[in-house]
Amino acid sequence: MGEQTENSMDYELLLNEIINIGKEMIKSGAETDRAEDSMYRMLESYDLEQCSVFAIQSDIQATIKPRGGHFITQIRRVHKTGFNYDRLDYLNNLSRQICKERPSVEEIRRRYTEVLNRKPQPRYLQYTAAILGGVGFGVYFGCDWLDALVATVICAVVEVYLGNILDKKEHGLVVYNLVLAFLSSAAAFLLGKAGLGHHPDRIVLGLNMVLISGLGVANGIRDVLKRAYLSGIINIMNACLGAIAIACGTGLAMLIFKGDMYEMYIAPSIAVQLISCGVASMGFALVFKAAVRQSFYAGIGGLINCACYLIVQYFCSNDFAAVMAGAAFVAAYAYFMSRIHRAPATIFLTTSIMPLIPGATLFYLMHGLVQADYQAASGQTILLAQTCLAVAFGFLIVEIAMRYVGERKV
Repeated sequence: MGEQTENSMDYELLLNEIINIGKEMIKSGAETDRAEDSMYRMLESYDLEQCSVFAIQSDIQATIKPRGGHFITQIRRVHKTGFNYDRLDYLNNLSRQICKERPSVEEIRRRYTEVLNRKPQPRYLQYTAAILGGVGFGVYFGCDWLDALVATVICAVVEVYLGNILDKKEHGLVVYNLVLAFLSSAAAFLLGKAGLGHHPDRIVLGLNMVLISGLGVANGIRDVLKRAYLSGIINIMNACLGAIAIACGTGLAMLIFKGDMYEMYIAPSIAVQLISCGVASMGFALVFKAAVRQSFYAGIGGLINCACYLIVQYFCSNDFAAVMAGAAFVAAYAYFMSRIHRAPATIFLTTSIMPLIPGATLFYLMHGLVQADYQAASGQTILLAQTCLAVAFGFLIVEIAMRYVGERKV
């Protein structure tokens, strides 16, 4: 179907379809400002007299005025968000096509339906993804071969099989994270007491990383720094609630099953750290349903991110500077990968950054609270805040620099 003339265009239906695309982008993991910008560009391509779009994680509002027509306003509620980078990639391509071709409403609806009806990720890939992510970070935190085997079983049974069942019935992130963190931690502690696994605490560290939402805090701080206050506050609140749920689920398992922390994790060799971070980042990209090829490059980004952190840490002995350097690299890497793959930068940003997300800090914070060691808990809280700030500033530095490199595209 070809381009539709302005006189025959039903602008109410056009606005409805564009908001549907924006809503699905947010639900699939797009940054709200990017989804907002995409909707604005799609609508502006139809040569409207006025156009205004506002989007946050839970709500979209848009008003348009066709030339010679009346104002049209629509509001859409976003009930649940998650990660589906395959869908996000295709929606991003669809938004580009709409801006370029200005198709009819019927053609937009047809292409949109095709994207929604794409074949879902194979079940075996879901298991592979979670195992690569959870076990990869478990090895990074010091798990040995037996620990890795135990983590593989727990990942498959609890975080994928039971997680899929829970996801169909529970739309709240807090309950979802609380239940899975409790079940996976309880399984690790019980198997440890049975002699299966030498470091149950390190197993839990890796498993918790599959659920961790610490990136939301960094993105929220970044939104606030860009004066997107409402979106930033909501991002921070959602991430904090998800992290608190993970901590509470882990803490409850510690109390009931007497989970012990054998020792603060000792980093393995540099080679193991680099490889495990690369494997884990690739796993997380697959968990977020990114394409296999994109996931491979996300893994490379995670490996180099870890290398940047270790190099700066070695020469500066400053953790804040090391985290900020790693975050800056990831932001630049995501920018260039998005141009190469013609895909949203968030696909590479949110996965390659995972080695810097403070999952271990969150675990030790909860352990301090459970053991009534409030001095240790407060120290971990400060470290958690510093890490999130360092990630946010690393992102922000690159974002400011890129404004002078080239115009931001849809």
